[in-house]
Amino acid sequence: MAITYLKKGKPEAERQSDDAAVRNTVETTLAEIEKHGDAAVRELAAKFDNYTPKSFRLSQEQIDALIATLTEQEIADIKFAQEQVVTFAKAQRASMTDIEVETLPGVILGHKNIPVHSVGCYVPGGKFPMVASAHMSVATAKVAGVPRIVACTPPFKGEPNAAVIAAMHFGGADEIYVLGGIQAIGAMALGTETIEPVHMLVGPGNAFVAEAKRQLFGRVGIDLFAGPTETMVIADDTVDAELCATDLLGQAEHGYNSPAVLLTNSKTLAEDTLAEIERLLAILPTADTASKSWEDYGEVIVCDSYDEMLQVADDIASEHVQVMTDRDDWFLENMTCYGALFLGPRTNVANGDKVIGTNHTLPTKKAGRYTGGLWVGKFLKTHSYQKVTTDEAAARIGAYGSRLCMLEGFAGHAEQCNVRVRRYGGVNVPYAEAAPVLQEAAE
Repeated sequence: MAITYLKKGKPEAERQSDDAAVRNTVETTLAEIEKHGDAAVRELAAKFDNYTPKSFRLSQEQIDALIATLTEQEIADIKFAQEQVVTFAKAQRASMTDIEVETLPGVILGHKNIPVHSVGCYVPGGKFPMVASAHMSVATAKVAGVPRIVACTPPFKGEPNAAVIAAMHFGGADEIYVLGGIQAIGAMALGTETIEPVHMLVGPGNAFVAEAKRQLFGRVGIDLFAGPTETMVIADDTVDAELCATDLLGQAEHGYNSPAVLLTNSKTLAEDTLAEIERLLAILPTADTASKSWEDYGEVIVCDSYDEMLQVADDIASEHVQVMTDRDDWFLENMTCYGALFLGPRTNVANGDKVIGTNHTLPTKKAGRYTGGLWVGKFLKTHSYQKVTTDEAAARIGAYGSRLCMLEGFAGHAEQCNVRVRRYGGVNVPYAEAAPVLQEAAE
């Protein structure tokens, strides 16, 4: 057995170098919020977001006004994505039934599935407005039957982001606050004079948000300990370098520290993908972020066999695992450690993140070894997977995914969708532009 690294990322020790500083900052900030409440929250919002409204909570009139700034197509796309998430979440919820059994005459045992009383949903938005995160947290909590859903998102370029607010509202949020970072997490968990504390926190965020959730865990429940976005592409010579490079860079654009790994048994594909990444970085609008992430955290691993690839994949336990081989279902049957699987060349992580219906809040930093991602039955370990099997479906989902990605400014994500629209739908979408509305067959 031979496992060869054609490219390696930063050593783990270097990746953890800033943890202590983040931990200390969060600890001090949470103490200020707990002591001074709204005053501390307002001071932090002014300092970090330059945002000081009369009230951080949006009124129904403000929500309606923001939604009115969106086009009909943007609203339709958001609702389409949310419908997919809700449909899958309802199916998952239906699988969880209350039981009552008589184990011995006169001895009755049972269980009930009772939703958490209140949940705080954090939706990132400082750099990119993460519209899809509202579906994954707010809409899923609604399906689960949570009585009180609080949603927080930071201002985007100084103002509430209309698309994010619309997604929160359509998803069923009871209270919507334009509030970000540690101050949002602290306010929801600890409570202030104007914000009643919640019982559970969910949603992704930057290192400070993740650390705040970690420090508050125990006082409130959390979904999982999340780190930077991770992606792995498992591929053999049944696919080409363009697909591999596009799928790697589509996730590397998330941030400067997003690991992206190519795992293959083809040295030719590995070398071609390295070259293709360099070509795409010259034209990708988000290359400043993606190139830094790829330089520091990108890896290319060549194995001799599929068994070796399986071994390495389970050891890394990546958040997103894109499988494009001649035996995709074999990986589905045999992989045990991951966040979510994306099976076949027609499937991609961007569609999973934005529109296809499975939840995108997933375990990182090897947590897939012991937990699954966020879903209506959060306290069980459950994994999701998706497979697109027809050209028509690949083109249809891809077109929606493309437009939703470009709505958020994720050009690399959009290209993951666009390359499928070109290949499987025959539509020549210009590079890094939103796909047109496709004519859909009557159902």
